[in-house]
Amino acid sequence: MTSTDSAENTPKPAARDPWELPDVSGLVVGVLGGTGDQGRGLAYRLARAGQKVIIGSRAAERARAAAEELGLGVEGADNAECARRSDIVIVAVPWDGHAKTLQALREELAGKLVVDCVNPLGFDKKGAYALKPEEGSAAEQAAALLPDSRVTAAFHHLSAVLLQDASIEEIDTDVMVLGESRADTDLVQALAARIPGMRGVFAGRLRNAHQVESLVANLISVNRRYKAHAGLRVTDV
Repeated sequence: MTSTDSAENTPKPAARDPWELPDVSGLVVGVLGGTGDQGRGLAYRLARAGQKVIIGSRAAERARAAAEELGLGVEGADNAECARRSDIVIVAVPWDGHAKTLQALREELAGKLVVDCVNPLGFDKKGAYALKPEEGSAAEQAAALLPDSRVTAAFHHLSAVLLQDASIEEIDTDVMVLGESRADTDLVQALAARIPGMRGVFAGRLRNAHQVESLVANLISVNRRYKAHAGLRVTDV
């Protein structure tokens, strides 16, 4: 048997099940902008699911006050301490403070898995519309500002109202997850799946983040017309 025959007869490894995700239950999750509606809602849902969560804010006292209100073991700290103490850091700051916040935390975020969920939007009399950062998207801006971090993008399309509503047991939605490393996007998908009703779905590399971020403008229009808190579901996966 030739070496070529041997190679042809060697069975190929079984395809990896995309729904086999790692255990993230022991990881500490930091939420920068955790005193805002979106960040606060994510912190609440993750803590309610049993995740250790630290809320970050420019003012430590404000973060601690928000954490005390949430309970569930949530802690509050200034942004730098939040970043240092966390394994995964969700960026949920307002778009106009996005670059400045990340620039200031480059050292603290080095080596961390960063999950950017910021949506660059503008508003006028016609409603919400997407902005396009010079780098292409908020996530790509984060990657450019944080060369020593592992940047992903996720959690863009979640209703802050639903996230913060304690009477709602499950959040019925999918989370589009983008990133350059499968190991990293798997971790973020697993984190999303910690929240009952939620599922993380891989949606491409960071170069595709702009359209994911932009879709929030469409969802805002849906919500205003139908008085809803719309999310997304991906079919046939």
